[in-house]
Amino acid sequence: MSQPPERAVPTSTDVARRAGVSRATVSYVLNNAAAVRISEPTRRKVREAADELGYVPHAGARSLRSGHTRMVLLPSAHIPVGPLYSGFFNDLQWALRRLDYTVVQYGSLGLDGDGAARAWAELRPVAVVSLGEISLTPHGVNVLKRSGAKAVITLGPQRVAGAHALVMDQREIGCGAVSHLIERGRRRIGVVMPEEPGLGFFSQPRLAGARTSAAASGAHVEPVPLAYTERSAAALAGRWRALGLDGVYAYNDEYAMLLMRALQDEGIDVPGETSVIGADDLLLGRLLRPRLSTVRVDLVTGQRLAELVDRVVRDPGGEPERHDLMGARAVARESS
Repeated sequence: MSQPPERAVPTSTDVARRAGVSRATVSYVLNNAAAVRISEPTRRKVREAADELGYVPHAGARSLRSGHTRMVLLPSAHIPVGPLYSGFFNDLQWALRRLDYTVVQYGSLGLDGDGAARAWAELRPVAVVSLGEISLTPHGVNVLKRSGAKAVITLGPQRVAGAHALVMDQREIGCGAVSHLIERGRRRIGVVMPEEPGLGFFSQPRLAGARTSAAASGAHVEPVPLAYTERSAAALAGRWRALGLDGVYAYNDEYAMLLMRALQDEGIDVPGETSVIGADDLLLGRLLRPRLSTVRVDLVTGQRLAELVDRVVRDPGGEPERHDLMGARAVARESS
């Protein structure tokens, strides 16, 4: 049985012929060129012709003509970031898409800063938003810019020469949580340190913030390791009284809910014997009894970050900037 002949791949010439316009007009319309004024009826004819033919612009050819793509590269997360941060990253991706960027998540597991920069540069992104898990160096930023990246934006407390800095200071969360417990009269406070790989990026600075708050009032902070399992929580609750702690900042709401239930199962009254506070202000924490105290993290919108990316892409010659992405404040409920 003979194979059916392969269908020819439609080209921009085919679209132009069907729409009755020039190839340049097809290019302007399908690439959303803002500098060229084209009437809406013409734009509609071109899009309809492209849809009928099944034509899609060739990203590689477009990047060869322009020297870069409309691609914004986001390294994919290697760690569980929780609903709050997942929502922020999703919002960022939608906002970038509305600005006509193609968002590509790059799996960078096993790559270091400079190795990751070289791998990312191979795709010729117009922008890279490195969300903190890989520490870029000035050399890595230079590699990306020489490959055509107009915007390199890093997340973290330390600025990297040549890159715009997004600061999400996790210390504020630990400081706010422990300050709240101290205001409630707690003097020996546990700080949950998740044992899951990669979460030290968040938990270590939160512990530093907790210690800063405790030092200012003479309270004691005790790091307490905890895996996200019922067995680990039960084991910690079983030795809780021996630790002599009267309050706990449990990293986030998910760990707080896990530990609070284990403490209750052990017969430890919350908040009478031990106050508990989490972070992220998840809805489920408000449905518990007692309702979970938390630290509400106020992130800037993904739209605002997307607009920063777009502005730097359009005007890449400006001085690198520093932008604070979050604030944190304790929300008192029944568990503390």
